[in-house]
Amino acid sequence: MSTSAHLPTEPFAAPAGAARTGGTVTDRLVDANHLYAAGFTDPGMDARPVLRVAVVACMDARLDLHDALGLSLGDCHTIRNAGGVVTDDVVRSLTISQRALGTRSVVLIHHTGCGLESLTEDFRHELEMEVGQRPSWAVESFRDVDQDVRQSMQRIRTSPFLLHRDDIRGFVFDVKTGLLREIDPVT
Repeated sequence: MSTSAHLPTEPFAAPAGAARTGGTVTDRLVDANHLYAAGFTDPGMDARPVLRVAVVACMDARLDLHDALGLSLGDCHTIRNAGGVVTDDVVRSLTISQRALGTRSVVLIHHTGCGLESLTEDFRHELEMEVGQRPSWAVESFRDVDQDVRQSMQRIRTSPFLLHRDDIRGFVFDVKTGLLREIDPVT
């Protein structure tokens, strides 16, 4: 059973001119895009976020960041990964966001019940044993979500590549209530 509010749960005919190649989830997404594009009007927006903010969050499918934060299209940059942790690639994206596209604020959002709380760095070892190559990246698992938010804030504050480090705030999103709980950067 699908819980998606945006994609049809039953197969439907592709719009005129759209190729129908099968019944995969990707086919459903492409079909949905054709319906979206049929009514699409270029909003004439700039790539620079209106609110000059970048949001770094976990990729968890339960987090609807735009609704949870009252955001509209064009308001922010959204950078998502497993755990919402600040990795080198997140710093890369934030650096481009700030230096090339004008953002000044960073909001970090982790959440309750994150899958990274149940993984360990052994995951990398298991992958190496399975595929014969150790991943170059760290799992970035954690046991204490509050402490991991603090660590992520610290990684941003100490990055020499970021111009704006004075408005960095971190939160934990409660997946049961939808509320954000702000994390004090120093405990």
